[in-house]
Amino acid sequence: MPSAFITGITGQDGRHLAEFLHGQGYDVFGMVKGQNNPKAAQVVDEMPFVELVPGDLADLPSLVAALEQAQPDEVYNLGAISFVALSFSQAELTANTTGLGVLRMLEAIRMVGGTQNNRIRFYQASSSEMFGKVRETPQTEMTPFHPRSPYGAAKVFGHDITVNYRESYGLFACSGILFNHEGPRRGIEFVTRKVTNAAARIKLGLQNELVMGTLDTKRDWGYAGDYVRAMWLMLQQDEPDDYVIATGETHSVEELVELSFAQVGIDNWRDHVRQDPKFYRPAEVDLLIGDATKAREKLGWIPEVDFETLVKMMVDNDLQLEAAKAGITLS
Repeated sequence: MPSAFITGITGQDGRHLAEFLHGQGYDVFGMVKGQNNPKAAQVVDEMPFVELVPGDLADLPSLVAALEQAQPDEVYNLGAISFVALSFSQAELTANTTGLGVLRMLEAIRMVGGTQNNRIRFYQASSSEMFGKVRETPQTEMTPFHPRSPYGAAKVFGHDITVNYRESYGLFACSGILFNHEGPRRGIEFVTRKVTNAAARIKLGLQNELVMGTLDTKRDWGYAGDYVRAMWLMLQQDEPDDYVIATGETHSVEELVELSFAQVGIDNWRDHVRQDPKFYRPAEVDLLIGDATKAREKLGWIPEVDFETLVKMMVDNDLQLEAAKAGITLS
């Protein structure tokens, strides 16, 4: 039975990936940081098949110990300071975890798996935020990077050091350049979930308004459940490589808001939305849209959930959650 080790197991992608790998017959290990991590209990309740292992991307010895305990065939590095807005106020922490954490994990794999014929296959969660101020549209694996946030800059380092270890030490190391991918498990601090949750709460009378930053930015949004399948496919290939994972469609934040409110039957969404400059970023990424031709042709990967279905899925889930918390019976 193959085994997999996942950092970021408590996040959206980590939980989706753990479920997927379990369905593929894997033993699944998940790394958790700190004592009594409050999110660990949620993972245990939701996925009792996951064995939790202590470790920290900021601490190399803990990564070595974690890998020695798990003895994985595959390592999926999904752990990061992943909220772009936070990276501006905590740039050093973001660089240390999201950037240097990749280097530490690669070193741990070299130490545990050995420098010759290392059997451990490595996946790095790269990001479309690396493209930032885009040089071409759509973005491919060959598009130059121009990050516009400390998060994006840290991800560029993580991506490049993964390529370097693949070329220097022969590691089976892949990077998935994933464009925005969402779902009901997305944290409330992210704009997609912030919008779908607000639409649900306003419909239920639990909230009066939604305060936003810019509504003009455009993103290539897909479903997280589709994207973790692509991660796994990368590590099943004969040779390691890097792949853009995207839908090839772009939608504005305004479209997201309009569709979310329409899903709960509110047509006059502008009556409930207010913009506040405090939510503007110091440097914004205006347009991201990916070309996943390489993933389609080499991995056989295609997304199954479209944008409208994704938004409906998220809004419906938030309606159920918020109604249950408030003791409201939905008709």
